[in-house]
Amino acid sequence: MRPSVVAAILLALSTVVAGQQPRPPARTPAPRTPAAKPPAKSAAPPAREASVPFRVGETLTYDVSWSQFLTAGTATSFDSARAWTHLQKQVAFGPRPAGSAALDACRKYILAELKAAGIEARQQVFMAMTPLGEMMMANIIATIPGRRSDRIVLTSHYDTKRSPDFRFVGASDGASSTAALLELGRVLKQRQNELTIELLFVDGEEAVNWEWRDPDNTYGSRYYVAAAQKANTLGSIKAMVLLDMIGDKNLLVKRDANSTPWLVDIIWNTAGRLGYRSSFSMEVGAVEDDHVPFLRAGIPSVDIIDFDNYVRYWHTAQDDLAHVSAKSLQIVDCLVEARHAHLLRPTQCIQGLHAQWNVVRSRHATRT
Repeated sequence: MRPSVVAAILLALSTVVAGQQPRPPARTPAPRTPAAKPPAKSAAPPAREASVPFRVGETLTYDVSWSQFLTAGTATSFDSARAWTHLQKQVAFGPRPAGSAALDACRKYILAELKAAGIEARQQVFMAMTPLGEMMMANIIATIPGRRSDRIVLTSHYDTKRSPDFRFVGASDGASSTAALLELGRVLKQRQNELTIELLFVDGEEAVNWEWRDPDNTYGSRYYVAAAQKANTLGSIKAMVLLDMIGDKNLLVKRDANSTPWLVDIIWNTAGRLGYRSSFSMEVGAVEDDHVPFLRAGIPSVDIIDFDNYVRYWHTAQDDLAHVSAKSLQIVDCLVEARHAHLLRPTQCIQGLHAQWNVVRSRHATRT
């Protein structure tokens, strides 16, 4: 029996948060040099990470025997069939660019599903200045209270690329991560989580123009971060995990050079330990996405995105149901292996992981 990737990630993140030092002032990544035709979700110089609990460049290892944290039971489990239904529903709305009636219908669907799961959610409505003029956009912020007010933000964009030449429905690029987040929310709502979990569905990730040029992108994530800075609530965010383009039938996620190194290590080490090495490559790429505004604000952030492997369908009419898979949603985003086990007594799990984390920290301290 094995716990799933996101379950282990949340436990590890909770452990790391417990041992983190106060966050230093935010450091802005170096500006990128624009290419002649930069693609959306383009590469950028690595954004500098916020505080790290060990030397950057070293790999985290957890000497954890997961069997001690497992027990048979009937706890709510991630259901890939439910996630697949959420994906299908979004695609059925058709193209969903920011400001469109289809995206408004999609937003109402997300809110209705969150309400049905008993998750409190609100809209964060704002006016964005775009190349087409002012446009109303809206993020969706859903909160699952934990034992602590410190929070982990799990993020997905729910808009699709605006395409004047063909019908773009974004089955992977937009719908897959949103579907997984909805189903993950249903599962997390039924559990006692150590940290508060925030599900953030951001609007306006895609550029309004065809090419990705600053500032014509990441409207929702930039607004969310700016609003949190203004309200002085950014400090309670201990990590941000971004899901994007995770529906590829042949899922292959590379390590993102722009993401916070210790978060990448946690996720990739966990994925490898749980048997998903073939889907989480050790190759490194660099992607500019909704995690960048968080990184610039000093929030440890990671982007889990299958970009290079899916690029042949990316922003084409072929990003459709025929080229995505419920299995990939399960790999990336399931909380508990449905038929075999569930994680019980989160506090016990945290304590066990915390003990192992202290060992790892002392090893790294000795090396420095």
